[in-house]
Amino acid sequence: MNRLRVGVLYGGRSGEHEVSLASAASVLAHLDRSRYDPVAIRIGRDGVWRLDGAGPTRVSAAEVITAAQQGDAGGAAGAVVMLRPYRSTEPLLVLAADGTVADRRPIDVIFPVLHGPFGEDGTLQGLLELADIAYVGPGVAASAVGMDKVLMKQVFEAHGMPQVRWCACTAFEWQQAAASVRARALALGLPLFVKPANLGSSVGISKVLTGDALDAAICEALHYDRRIIIEAGVDQAREIECAVLGNDEPRASVAGEIIPGRDFYDYEAKYLDDTSVSVIPAELSGAQVREVQRLAVAAFRAIDATGLSRVDFLLSRSTGALLLNEINTMPGFTTISMFAKLWAASGVAFGPLLDVLIALARERHAARQALRTNPL
Repeated sequence: MNRLRVGVLYGGRSGEHEVSLASAASVLAHLDRSRYDPVAIRIGRDGVWRLDGAGPTRVSAAEVITAAQQGDAGGAAGAVVMLRPYRSTEPLLVLAADGTVADRRPIDVIFPVLHGPFGEDGTLQGLLELADIAYVGPGVAASAVGMDKVLMKQVFEAHGMPQVRWCACTAFEWQQAAASVRARALALGLPLFVKPANLGSSVGISKVLTGDALDAAICEALHYDRRIIIEAGVDQAREIECAVLGNDEPRASVAGEIIPGRDFYDYEAKYLDDTSVSVIPAELSGAQVREVQRLAVAAFRAIDATGLSRVDFLLSRSTGALLLNEINTMPGFTTISMFAKLWAASGVAFGPLLDVLIALARERHAARQALRTNPL
C-alpha cells in the first residue's frame, strides 16, 4: 500500500511556539509508519520553514522537541522549504543555500499542529487552500472566527447561545477614551477576565478582582493584540470541556472537567506545573452531559468548523447555568491534552484519532475539488 505523505507543520511565530512543539512531537511519534510517510516541517520563531529529521522512522516525542529546540537556538537546522501557492503534484520546494530550488517533493495532506496567530487563525489555512492541499482542521473562516474571541462571541450571540457578559476594546480606544473603556468593563461586575482577542493557551490573560487592577490587566493583554475582550467572571465556575470530531456529521466526546491548581486555568497551570487535575468523565448529571454535547456540536456548526475542535464551558455551582466560553479549532494535541484524553475516554485512542483526522481532511478536500470555481 502506498503510504500517504503527511506534512506535519509545527512551531510558528506565535507565543504558543513551545506548546506547538509538544503537540507535534506526539503526532510525529504516533503516526503509523506503515500508513504514512511523515515530513516534519518546523516553522521557526522567525517564520522560516525548515525540514526537521523526524520523518521516515518512528521517533519519540522527546527527540522531536530536542531537535526543534536546537534549531530554534541556532543549532543544527534543516533545509529551508516553502510551499507553492498553487496546485502542483510536488508542492513542497526545498531551497539551496543561494535560494534556488534544489528539490521538489509531493505532499498528500498537511497536519498543521500550530496554535495561535499565523497558524490557527486562518492565515495558514488560506495558503493551503491556494496550494490546493488537503489539511487537518477547520477551514479559513472557521479558523479565523475561532481564533478571534470577539468575532466568536458575536457569532455565538447571533445563534442565541448562552455566554458570559462581555465587552471589547482596541488599543486605539484605550489610548483615546480609557475612562469610557473602564466604565464599560466595570459595569459587567467584578471579578473580570481580560484577554487578548487573538491568542490561546491563556497567554496574556489576567483575572481582575478590584477596579484598581483593571488598567494593568488591559495593558498586559494589549501587549499581545491590538484588540482585547473583557468578560464577567462566573460565580464558583467549574471548567467543563468537550471535544468534537467530524465534518458534516460532527460528534461530541464525553465531557471532562479541569480543576485548576491555581486561581484559574492560566498558562502556568496548563503547562508549567502539575497541580491542575482533569476529571474524565466529569461528574455531571445525564441531562447536563447531553446539554454540553449539544452545545459543543452547535458551536462547531455555528462557525462552520470541520475536522476537530475543543469547546470549553463554564458551569456555575451556585446557579447551575451552563455558559459557552470558547471554541479551540486546533487544541493542544499531546497524548495528555484534554482533546486526546476526552476521545480516549470515548473509545478513540490517540493513533486511531490521527487516522480519523487525516481521513476527514481528505474527505473535505475531495468535496471541495468537486465544486465548480468557474461557471463556464
